[in-house]
Amino acid sequence: MTEPQASPDLASLRVQIDSLDRQLLTLLNQRALVAEQVGEVKKREGTPFFRPDRVAQVIDKIQTANPGPLKGPHVAAIWREIMSACLALESPQRVAVLGPEGTFCEQAAIEFFGGAADLMYCANFDEVFHATAAGSAQYGVVGVENSTEGVVTRSLDLFLHTPTHVVGEVSLLVRHNLLRTSNSLDGIEAVLAHPQALAQCQAWLSKHLPHAERRPVSSNAEGARLATTNPAWAALSSERAATQFGLHIVAHAIQDDAYNRTRFAIICLPHTLQTPPPSGKDCTSLVVSVPNRPGAVHDLLVPLKAHGVSMTRFESRPARTGQWEYYFYIDLDGHPAQPHVARALEELRGLCAFYKVLGTYPVAP
Repeated sequence: MTEPQASPDLASLRVQIDSLDRQLLTLLNQRALVAEQVGEVKKREGTPFFRPDRVAQVIDKIQTANPGPLKGPHVAAIWREIMSACLALESPQRVAVLGPEGTFCEQAAIEFFGGAADLMYCANFDEVFHATAAGSAQYGVVGVENSTEGVVTRSLDLFLHTPTHVVGEVSLLVRHNLLRTSNSLDGIEAVLAHPQALAQCQAWLSKHLPHAERRPVSSNAEGARLATTNPAWAALSSERAATQFGLHIVAHAIQDDAYNRTRFAIICLPHTLQTPPPSGKDCTSLVVSVPNRPGAVHDLLVPLKAHGVSMTRFESRPARTGQWEYYFYIDLDGHPAQPHVARALEELRGLCAFYKVLGTYPVAP
């Protein structure tokens, strides 16, 4: 069947678009050539190839200068991909993520680094930390907190002894879909997903699949992959995973909280990228422990109050010493380059038996 012939007006507009596309392609390749020159300078000077603060500055300038009709978020997405593609010419960035393909962790990595990043898929967050710490990957992306289920405890435990630090974060709106080889709820014997996803969808599962086994697996995408092997299995995963594995979306967005979000931390070794400079809206994350004595936890809060530093998160994890001791994970509002934050941290450190700054980074929008 032949395509209907375009009207003269439409044909003329298509000619204009084709011409503009060629101009855009010429300009993009010119930008890429300059980016390659930038890469050579960085190589000689030994400076980092990837600078998230520079990416943010460029995108902010472009959004500010944008006269429309393109919307600001769309312009930002376009420029992030342009910069990612140019960076791949300078020096491809290898990023460790939770695999297989189709995870929300992968989505967070693409949102932060762009689609040209070289992704390394890991079986669990332990492997992501190990790959990043060992230098197999320059960066890693790990889940740290969910708005419904709270912190990802394994990530907190791994942060305790890793030489990596946090240099950025991504906050994703997470929608879990029920995926299966057939487009029906009938005959589902087991639902496979990461434990956090199973917890985030427990009300829906209890109502619609009360007799199905809830089987935890290493990632939601792994659950989707396994669902392809058994028609009686279903998975909780993303639309991206449904496309990746050729599964039907039997039910859309079944998470209990419609605004379910997950925070992902971007980690690397300090020599790969040092602490980003102040952005004006930063978070400092640290883990501490205090002597097991009355009032010790209260004393931790005194320097923060005295210097006007807001605490945005406070979590405890057992120290596993058998002595009922705990590590406390704290997020503070601010950057150590700010004098009041520096003073508060200095006093706080003097109170602690263990003290480690996990990272300072711009807060995700």
